[in-house]
Amino acid sequence: MPKPIKIDRFPTSDDILAFLKEGGGKITKREVARAFQIKGQDKVMLKKLLRQMLNDGLIAQDAGRALRPADRLPGVQVLEFSGVDKHGDALLKPVKWDRKEPLPTIYLTENKRKKHPALGPGDRVLARLIPIKDQPPTYRAQILKNLKTSPRSILGVFHGGENGGRIHPIDKKNRDEYWVDREDVRGATEGELVTAEPVLNRRRNMGPKRARIRERLGDVSAARSISMIAIHAHDIPFEFPEHVLQEADEAKPVDLGERTDLRGIPLITIDPVDARDHDDAIWAEADPDPENPGGWHAIVAIADVAHYVQPDSALDREAVKRGNSCYFPDRVVPMLPEALSAGLCSLKPGEERACMAVHMWFDKDGNKRRHKFIRGLMKSHGNITYARVQAALDGSPDAETEGLLEPVLKPLFGTFKALMKARSKREPLDLDLPERKIDLDETGHVRGITLRERYDAHKIVEEFMISANVAAAEELEKKRTPAMYRVHEEPPLDKLESLREFLSTLDLSLAKGNVMMPRLFNGILHKVSGTTHEHMVNEVVLRSQTQAYYSPENRGHFGLALPKYAHFTSPIRRYADLLVHRGLIKALDLGKDGLTATEVEDMEAIGEQISGTERRAMAAERDSTDRYMASYLADHVGDEFIGRVSGVTRFGLFVELEPSGGDGLIPISEIGNDFYYHDESQHALIGEKTGETYALGDKLDVRLVEANRFTGGLKLELAGRDGPRMKDMKFMKKRGQGGRPGKRSRPNRKR
Repeated sequence: MPKPIKIDRFPTSDDILAFLKEGGGKITKREVARAFQIKGQDKVMLKKLLRQMLNDGLIAQDAGRALRPADRLPGVQVLEFSGVDKHGDALLKPVKWDRKEPLPTIYLTENKRKKHPALGPGDRVLARLIPIKDQPPTYRAQILKNLKTSPRSILGVFHGGENGGRIHPIDKKNRDEYWVDREDVRGATEGELVTAEPVLNRRRNMGPKRARIRERLGDVSAARSISMIAIHAHDIPFEFPEHVLQEADEAKPVDLGERTDLRGIPLITIDPVDARDHDDAIWAEADPDPENPGGWHAIVAIADVAHYVQPDSALDREAVKRGNSCYFPDRVVPMLPEALSAGLCSLKPGEERACMAVHMWFDKDGNKRRHKFIRGLMKSHGNITYARVQAALDGSPDAETEGLLEPVLKPLFGTFKALMKARSKREPLDLDLPERKIDLDETGHVRGITLRERYDAHKIVEEFMISANVAAAEELEKKRTPAMYRVHEEPPLDKLESLREFLSTLDLSLAKGNVMMPRLFNGILHKVSGTTHEHMVNEVVLRSQTQAYYSPENRGHFGLALPKYAHFTSPIRRYADLLVHRGLIKALDLGKDGLTATEVEDMEAIGEQISGTERRAMAAERDSTDRYMASYLADHVGDEFIGRVSGVTRFGLFVELEPSGGDGLIPISEIGNDFYYHDESQHALIGEKTGETYALGDKLDVRLVEANRFTGGLKLELAGRDGPRMKDMKFMKKRGQGGRPGKRSRPNRKR
């Protein structure tokens, strides 16, 4: 029972709020009256005061008439596991959270009397909450009961009937079937892809699980469904909460104010023809400084996302949760709502845009002499595709690029040639791996799969962006300001040893004992350039590398041969870049929206979070590509292709169809009559009796046996020359380029 509070007057709303915050357990109107010793007619006044406090949003009333401050969570509620903090402590979050305020911090407290199983993603519990502090809101949670995990949403195929229907989930891990009552069907028809939410089964444990359809996505075999399956399978947030959208919609264009005026400088954006956002612009001129003969002055201007996405705002919390934008052939799942990503933060031609920009001065050999960061206001003078820029530089400008050729494009190319001298000197890793593009028609179906063309125009933009990223890392380090570095460590010793063993089979060597540098790999790649196993060696060298990640600890970028590197150039689509912008704002005193103390403290945890979302996006994009490929090939089962062995495992060969890039499996049982063993060092399957070898990089004639639209899986078998070779597909080569059927075209190997 609460202790009596001695005051010589009727309590005010502040008195009652203080009492509720200090009190523990269930506090009702009766406990409030007892604590303040309110009796008789004064109870009527208390009732009116509490009702007014409820109406004003000062307090809230839970089930059982328990009262609490409105900014406090209910004492008992359903929570969901949300991960761990940087110290490894388990964190929980409310299952339902529709407030604009940030999520409170809820630590899981171990119950010594009753042990509960460890929690994982999606696990839910009924817990008692104990407040620790009000600002920021922090609680301890004691588990009262473990609740059965239930997916927040279901993606599946609907099969209807007179009284409702059933949903078969697409996710291979979810083997449940869900019944949908007639009133919850929402017009879904047979074979439609739908999203649904689980609902309480009114018959308790009897019958199938139940669900309510939320959204109809159309025919499961339709093109639009392909990326939705990948998005759902990898749990990528694709719908923005209303309060996040509202915050984005309320954003306004900026005035010049104290910003540097860049509107008169003909900055341009250079992007692919299908670009969905434009967040970087470039410009260059010959450096007029007589002390820098042959040198260049360049500007890289980036959308000032930090102005619109303030630390710990609703937009910011959603952005860090997403980590990055995800790109699919038919859509983009953006990190920021379209009002910003395709609106105020997109550097559209002729429109004034807030920007963060860096001036850089290079000598004639591409060495940076100095740089300077500013916060500016710019106006793009054109958005040009890579192909049009290249055509103009090659002497075939169109009406727009002709006017930009002398004042803009040629100085950009001149700066690029200088930067390439510096690049050649430091020798970054120079892998030559093709990039493929899925071409969709107006209905979203695959028209063709082609190799992306690589122009000098692509390299111009890349070198400008790399230079700006280096300048950002250097500036933050110089100002002793925490930075989110892009880290790419050198290959681990075990992978290097495996690579050496593989290269030895080709009479190639990777020296031991040397300090590992990218130029050592480049020497190997140069030796195999133009040979039959060029592609294979490039793949194996790539697989020997570590995966890049984000961290506040600088460990250099091995692949680029740079001692310090931080992403600065794409804050629309990468949260790491937004943190770098905030760091520069803080370091250079460019505004009040710079890096906060809380962000500095949480930098390591944020780095782990956004590294994870990046890997998630890559996996989803890869899955989507596989499904588009399978959908494209489903009508060509039985046809023959030329393929190259892209992976060798103990259970079979992965074969990449050239040059489309579709990957299929030839099970080891389908290869031949011999017993094949897996030689890891040679990346090969070798016949025990015949010695017949199938190795990484070998060309094979294969036949498509199966193409699964839903999983993206392709099943292949070895094929002879006879058969309906596909001649009408854009990516097919002429017959006869695959070598002997069922055999590998192999170089002489040192055994």
